[in-house]
Amino acid sequence: KVRRGLSAGRVQSVALRMIVEREHEILSFVPQEYWTIEAELTKTSPDKKSPSFKARLAAIKGERKKLHLHNENESKRIASELKDSRLFVSQIKKRRLTRRPPPPFITSTLQQEAWRKLRFTAQRTMATAQQLYEGLPIGQEGEAGLITYMRTDSTKVAESAIAEARSYIAEKYGHDFLPPHPRHFTKKAKGAQEAHEAIRPTKMWREPDAVRSYLSSDQAKLYQLVWERMIASQIADALFDTTSVDIEAQASDGANSYILKAAGSIPHFLGFLILYSEGKDDSDSDDQEDKARLPSLTEGEKLNLLDLLTEQHFTEPPPRYNEATLVKTLEENGIGRPSTYAPIIATLRRRGYVQTKEGRFYPLDLGTTVNGVLVAHFPKIVDTQFTAHMEEELDEIGRGKQDWVGVIKDFYTPFEETLKKASVEMVRIKEPDEPTDETCPQCTKPMVIRMGRYGKFLACTGYPKCKTTKNLASKSDQADDTARRPGKAMHRKKRAGKKTRTKK
Repeated sequence: KVRRGLSAGRVQSVALRMIVEREHEILSFVPQEYWTIEAELTKTSPDKKSPSFKARLAAIKGERKKLHLHNENESKRIASELKDSRLFVSQIKKRRLTRRPPPPFITSTLQQEAWRKLRFTAQRTMATAQQLYEGLPIGQEGEAGLITYMRTDSTKVAESAIAEARSYIAEKYGHDFLPPHPRHFTKKAKGAQEAHEAIRPTKMWREPDAVRSYLSSDQAKLYQLVWERMIASQIADALFDTTSVDIEAQASDGANSYILKAAGSIPHFLGFLILYSEGKDDSDSDDQEDKARLPSLTEGEKLNLLDLLTEQHFTEPPPRYNEATLVKTLEENGIGRPSTYAPIIATLRRRGYVQTKEGRFYPLDLGTTVNGVLVAHFPKIVDTQFTAHMEEELDEIGRGKQDWVGVIKDFYTPFEETLKKASVEMVRIKEPDEPTDETCPQCTKPMVIRMGRYGKFLACTGYPKCKTTKNLASKSDQADDTARRPGKAMHRKKRAGKKTRTKK
């Protein structure tokens, strides 16, 4: 009803719906204004070892809720009170935070991290991983598989590989970086199928630099990512000393007191971060190592105000999906299998449903149209919860806990009715023409981009009177006269036993 050669699928169509609905969220988003006030402070007797630091207005003293400033007048009023206020440290909290290394890669996390750090698409990641797994010539070592099987949901690692990794860490970094016991990861992805190990190097002592000259650029980058992640997973935890400070600002007229907050962090022990730090997504909060260092402070200590910055902001819509966040969201919702994410994303692109700009997914008109049709006529099929439930039932069949005949019957009986209803009610949708700045060489009318059986082409808007078309792939091509213009008959002649078409 839309166009020939299109496709829909239990996972593919849910992924498309997510991209389209995210775009709707962004387009309908109404930004809300808000203001922040940040103070630059220093100790009353500063020295070179005690630099200035910044604290942000957080609340009115005595009120538990966070202070929100909605307009410029409100922020200016409070800023004027802060300029003449008496500032002192009211509370200091210190603690040591432990940060554990992430587990070795599974298929989905490899795809996510390869996007974050290398900007590899899921398809490019899997193709490169396949090469590393199948084996490559490594100098005198000969043909060697460099990583374990790359389609896996398991974070488990063979005991021999863990022992080899710990031996490498002890020799390379010292025993301080070796945890007292081998680290095992048991956290599972939703509906995980753990027939294989995690993705890891086949030899821990095979360092990336030792094989780099035998690998392509993509192979070397991905191997280093896999190797670092595996080794880091067995290195000791990173430790951070964090400090959070509440600063009270008492207005000169005594009417109000405000609370400003500052936070700082310093690494106590780098641990696994000496080798590897996981990439970040849009929604990830700042890491401890990104926080500024605070000077040594004591409760009750008076502070000087150096500067006060009031700044206008606007709330932002949710970000468009990129390769990493789309894969992550599909996995979190139990949709599809990690091994299917790469071909699914490739299909969305190949069908012309989505495109990527600066690494973000944008739905194209065709994708929006197809999604609208599916949501209107097959709402259950493209529902996230239904798809995840179906995935669970298929897993149960695989484990022998459900009868496949009953599951298929429960699905197909209502689906058949929905299909019959859709075939009657669904109307054929004509894709709108895309305007261009080209004019027809025959009648001078504007030409537009239309979709044909074999893809897009330029067509005259004077059709059917003028049947001129042009190949869109090469705008310099002459108008396609073949069986298009009046008076140009087609004749057949035989040559070398074959029939060919010629123009007369």
